[in-house]
Amino acid sequence: MFKNLINGEWLEGQSVSRNINPSDTRDLIGEYAQADAAQADLAITAATAAFPAWSLSTPQQRFDILDAVGAEILARRAELGDLLAREEGKTLPEAIGEVVRAGNIFKFFAGEALRPGGESLPSVRPGVGVEVTREAIGVVGLITPWNFPIAIPAWKIAPALAYGNCVVFKPADLVPGSAWALAEILSRAGLPAGVFNLVMGRGSVVGEKLLHDTRVAAVSFTGSVATGQKVAAACVSRMAKFQLEMGGKNPMIVLDDADLGVAVNAAVNSGFFSTGQRCTASSRLIVTEGIHDRFIAAMVEKMKTLKIDDARKAGTDIGPVVDASQLGQDVDYIGIAKGEGGTLAQGGERIETNADGAPGFYLTPALITGTTPEMRINREEVFGPVVSVLRARDYEHALALSNDTPFGLAAGIATTSLKHATHFKRHSQAGMVMVNLPTAGVDYHVPFGGRKGSSYGPREQGRHAAEFYTTVKTAYTQA
Repeated sequence: MFKNLINGEWLEGQSVSRNINPSDTRDLIGEYAQADAAQADLAITAATAAFPAWSLSTPQQRFDILDAVGAEILARRAELGDLLAREEGKTLPEAIGEVVRAGNIFKFFAGEALRPGGESLPSVRPGVGVEVTREAIGVVGLITPWNFPIAIPAWKIAPALAYGNCVVFKPADLVPGSAWALAEILSRAGLPAGVFNLVMGRGSVVGEKLLHDTRVAAVSFTGSVATGQKVAAACVSRMAKFQLEMGGKNPMIVLDDADLGVAVNAAVNSGFFSTGQRCTASSRLIVTEGIHDRFIAAMVEKMKTLKIDDARKAGTDIGPVVDASQLGQDVDYIGIAKGEGGTLAQGGERIETNADGAPGFYLTPALITGTTPEMRINREEVFGPVVSVLRARDYEHALALSNDTPFGLAAGIATTSLKHATHFKRHSQAGMVMVNLPTAGVDYHVPFGGRKGSSYGPREQGRHAAEFYTTVKTAYTQA
């Protein structure tokens, strides 16, 4: 059984959860400890006690630890990638790519520990100097989702530690393996006891404790809109800092002048890779009339070539959906779309077993055409390999449709027009915009986040992470 890490010790939980391979549900990856509220309290107590010394640790100490963590992750990319693909279901190349991203994130923030920045300004009063510096905020609660089980924890944990905070980390129940492997690496990197704590357990138990304990200075959450709203309400009630990354209903526009091959490849990657289980996935394709029919035909032909199989098998394009519940939601939304008048142009079929006969949560990617903006398939996040198509009259109509959503995480456009590309980058109501590229795939050193109902608070990743994980101090000195 894999245990929790609290105050430098590996502790059994009050119960265990079974980690199942979605590519082969007969495969038990392991049993993972489930903490109760008392263990969550113990982790917060340990982090609180460790904070004064850790917040005053040297930049070199923090650099050495984070750099070592990043180096080990990169050295073990094949092993960790195999674990990730086995428990989450994304293909092995995608999983290894995610592990590499996690390693690079730790190395980037190792460097940031040496570059804290600050300002030295003259006061308007003679003989007075002003210093503006950043300091750690305290104990940070980190709550992460199942779809990127090592990259998202990395881009929360690494900056939190780099800037001198202490961490209580609660990973998603569904994918504890990658989180535990990352915690095990951190446990050997030289961190003082209590600086980093892994507390696996139910959100209703561990998550609730992080939200309501006054010793937790800030909470960073990635997950559903409904849970994000609960996080916000709890943190506001006690004036704690919070950061939310939530849902998306991301558009990709395809204009008449687009390169058809580029557009199809970007749409297939955006909508279906990682089994469509990405918050940046393009689940709405908005296609202008002149290219609409050719584009749909090309999409269908491309989708027919995709191989759906075990995530770790060579040649697999699309792995399984993460679990039975998510698979049921995907199938339900396909039915809802058809019931509201959409046409299932391709896919959407449940596959009971993979090519080797192993039972798993397989679904052929679904393309639904003939939809209208008010349909639920265009308003609500499915979070699976299910993509809808909207027909647009022209660029202006397509832009209006793309912004007609309560979300604003990512958006894309396929066009050879510099005019339209430039206009779209400025007028798209999304935090991240891609031109002739898939909407997924943000580099590890640039800010990640959205607008409207997708995000709240400072951006994640890159130098912008300092906005959340530090507080600003202004100090005056008279010589």
